[in-house]
Amino acid sequence: MKPKPSLIDVAKRANVAISTVSRTISGKGKISEETQEIVRKAMRELGYKPNRVARRLRSPVGSGGLIGLIIPNIQNPFFADVARGVEDTAYLQKYAVLLCNYDENEQKQQFYLDVLQSESVDGIIIPPLNEDDPAIRQLVRSGLPVVCVDRSVTNCDIDRVGVDNRRGAFDAVQHLIERGHRRIGIITGPRNSSTGRGRLQGYRDAHELAGIPIEEELICIGEFKEQCGREQTARLLDMRKPPTALFTCSSLTTIGALTIIAERKVRIPEQLALVGFDDMQLADVYTPPLSMVSQPAYDVGRCAAELLFKRIQHTKIPPTNIVLSPRLIVRKSS
Repeated sequence: MKPKPSLIDVAKRANVAISTVSRTISGKGKISEETQEIVRKAMRELGYKPNRVARRLRSPVGSGGLIGLIIPNIQNPFFADVARGVEDTAYLQKYAVLLCNYDENEQKQQFYLDVLQSESVDGIIIPPLNEDDPAIRQLVRSGLPVVCVDRSVTNCDIDRVGVDNRRGAFDAVQHLIERGHRRIGIITGPRNSSTGRGRLQGYRDAHELAGIPIEEELICIGEFKEQCGREQTARLLDMRKPPTALFTCSSLTTIGALTIIAERKVRIPEQLALVGFDDMQLADVYTPPLSMVSQPAYDVGRCAAELLFKRIQHTKIPPTNIVLSPRLIVRKSS
């Protein structure tokens, strides 16, 4: 097997000092752009790949490196936009992002946490599996910088960026109430998720303010997945007295709900008004266009990355909790 090219080989090919090659790789030191390009050209010609882990271990904290982003479902448009916000912000800091998808699975989440730590990442951004997540608490105790997005962990001093889920859900349900609806179904996430619980509380708040008794049979607790949207929408439509409006608490549950609504040939909004949480890219081209609660997902990712870099630089500062505001976009489905 042909031996891997070394730093010395690159220096010889570029006809520069080894220290010049090292500074070009690390981005440190005053080296002309012309010289840097000569070095990079030599690296490409030789097929030289710097050892990321060794380089990060030799570099001072915050000098550029690698961070991890673990998300529950890359197919969820919200988390795709969060990832873009993280990546764009990291790139400006000369950080690369390792993206992992854990599918709301505890074993898979732990696997990726172990992988990222073995890669000596400088920090991790993650929406925790639930509020009582021992794996995240252990990370914080270890001293590794961690930022939670979308969801939180209780009894843990940790940085977090999220959205006011309670307010977003309140606005959506209040809108349906103002349109005359009194039987409003909701499909939300797990009770042990701060996101799911916040959106359910907003649903309850809107009913309480309007003086409308809540019918527990209209509340569907499940997961933020398409299958849950399909199953729970079918259950609600099969009721002897089905709801006249439906509030779906994620883009994936909205898609699942729309599948069943189309199969049953239920007319929106004449037979069933619909408002979803998470504005989807194609929401305004559906027939009819969908009323949605829009989350600033990109800004969630951007703020999370900025918080993480701040935490990497200053490990002893108090934790920060950033709550961004959602916005109800009323279209023709409600």
